[in-house]
Amino acid sequence: MSAADEFGEIARLFRPLTRGAAGAFDLLDDAAVVPGRPGFDLVVTKDAIVEGVHAPFGEAPGLLAQKLVRVNLSDLAAKAAEPFAGFLAVAWSERFGPDERAAFAAALGADLAAFGVDLLGGDTVATPGPFWGSFTALGWVPEGRMLRRAGARPGEGLWVSGTVGDGALGLAVAKGQLNDPSGGLVERYRRPTPRLDLRELLRAHATAAADVSDGLVADAGHIAEASGVGLRLDLERLPLSAAARRWLADQPDEAAARLSLAVGGDDYEIVCTAAVADPGMPGFARVGDVVDGAGIEVRMAGLRLDPGSGGWRHL
Repeated sequence: MSAADEFGEIARLFRPLTRGAAGAFDLLDDAAVVPGRPGFDLVVTKDAIVEGVHAPFGEAPGLLAQKLVRVNLSDLAAKAAEPFAGFLAVAWSERFGPDERAAFAAALGADLAAFGVDLLGGDTVATPGPFWGSFTALGWVPEGRMLRRAGARPGEGLWVSGTVGDGALGLAVAKGQLNDPSGGLVERYRRPTPRLDLRELLRAHATAAADVSDGLVADAGHIAEASGVGLRLDLERLPLSAAARRWLADQPDEAAARLSLAVGGDDYEIVCTAAVADPGMPGFARVGDVVDGAGIEVRMAGLRLDPGSGGWRHL
């Protein structure tokens, strides 16, 4: 693609996604300005997806765009931050012709608008390898109030929002390994919903948090490590969707099946610690406890299980 074509495409596909943000300068410059907000801290996060690694080869361009946005906003959700802007970098593979690039931009724009995010800049390049994309998401949080992985204390509860395991089952559906008549599982995998709706609840009660991207066991383990505490996770307490419960009923080994859901990843729920007594936090299930010690202990019916690596490993 010539330089003229590249800048013309940026103007055509991505300039509308700035939604007129002053600091974006209509994407005519090679940098942007992020204005300050008195009384708030700027939270910055960045995740990437690679076709064939984080999404199947041949995935629809629009689905790649939406997953890219949503996994990054999920990180902001775990920080109890309010998203407002982002930067995009994409490497178009050979299968991304003009129509595919336009479909990617249209889906990206729809999600950015839905979540109130302005595009401030980025870069587009070509690659002989698979498609990859990276998004840098910016959010605001009241000064000094960003929720970290550190902060859990013994005696608190371990909580998780929503349901666990649908992302892993959705990946099995995408690979043709599992039937999904309703389409709900594969939708959960392909277009996760960042739990930005939990921001106020987390600010009020949580002491530490992470989003469940690599697997509940792995991400809870990150909290344990950062906080210098131990965690106990009880698999019988996992909150499961109706589809996951149906799948579980067909498995010969319930403990092993529940463990596979807890390490599977791609749920993009929030795991947190909080000292909240019953009735607890609406939308969250208590799945364990914070204890003295280190690491995470996974149990089923009182028996310890070996979670292996605990979830997805990037390297």
